[in-house]
Amino acid sequence: MLYDDIVDFDNLLTAYREARKGKRYRGEVAGYTARLEEKLLNLHNHLVWQTWEPSRAREFVVLEPKMRRIQAPPFPDRIVHHALVDLVEPMFERRFIDHSYACRKGKGTHAAILSLQKMLRQCRRNWGTVYVVQADVSQFFASVNHDAVMAQAERVIDCDRTLNLWRTILGAYGHEDGIGLPVGALTSQLSANIVLDRVDHAMTDNKGAGRYLRYMDDIVILAPSKQQAHKRLNQLAGEIAYSGLKLNPKTCIKPASAGVDWCGYRTWSTHILPRKRNVKRFKRDMQRVSRKFSRGQATVTDFRQKVNSYLAYAKHCNAWDTTNSILNNLTLRRDDENH
Repeated sequence: MLYDDIVDFDNLLTAYREARKGKRYRGEVAGYTARLEEKLLNLHNHLVWQTWEPSRAREFVVLEPKMRRIQAPPFPDRIVHHALVDLVEPMFERRFIDHSYACRKGKGTHAAILSLQKMLRQCRRNWGTVYVVQADVSQFFASVNHDAVMAQAERVIDCDRTLNLWRTILGAYGHEDGIGLPVGALTSQLSANIVLDRVDHAMTDNKGAGRYLRYMDDIVILAPSKQQAHKRLNQLAGEIAYSGLKLNPKTCIKPASAGVDWCGYRTWSTHILPRKRNVKRFKRDMQRVSRKFSRGQATVTDFRQKVNSYLAYAKHCNAWDTTNSILNNLTLRRDDENH
């Protein structure tokens, strides 16, 4: 049975190793590791007897790229999330459309942008004029209905204990009312993807919207005319509503010649530029690091890390002039050097 494989001690050990990546020296993780066998055996027994319950999540707010309330499950819970997702995700992965790019191996923002540009070129060649529907779901993670997640899960998984474990996780971290997914939980990414996978197939298989891409809840549809674009938008709104969600009022239709601001870049059929707000954020961050450096509160390494982070972003687009302009205006100087 699937559940037996999920709670198998070896699978939990693998899940522990994945959950600790990049976090092994944090106090919570180090404490768990110090008594690993005892802790994992206890977790294993609770899961076998189906007495495991999630613990309280750590909550905090991030402001970039927009304000979001993050709920980070404690480390033992993250082990359970990995144990579940590692075994059930492949069952859904083969059902996902090719042009869904978020939280999937071999996908991501850069693959999404390259596919968008390729699609824009094809459509420009075939249609001449290209219109773009850009849509996202309003308050997506906070609005996902647990029943919608489980309805999709039940179509694929034939194991009541696995489905019960998944439902237990969905109801944790302050979402006992059956609405909302905790941003920061591994299971939330998969749950979100399978809810919108129904929308993906409805649009591409049933409605014939072949020029369709999605990165989590950010959706792009290409159309040969403004009338066709409005038709696609209405169809999309209907499918989103069927899933108990609604589109963001900022959803828009515009010509592709204006560029498509999606997945962190502005994309045309001929070139790709950095998103303006990302450039502004980098300039602001560098000014902040420079001020700290001048007061002796930052090092050259801190400065270099910020620059390398931007360069890693900029190398995927046509940003040579912008990057040179920014870097040429950067200076590092200690206050005591001015005297």
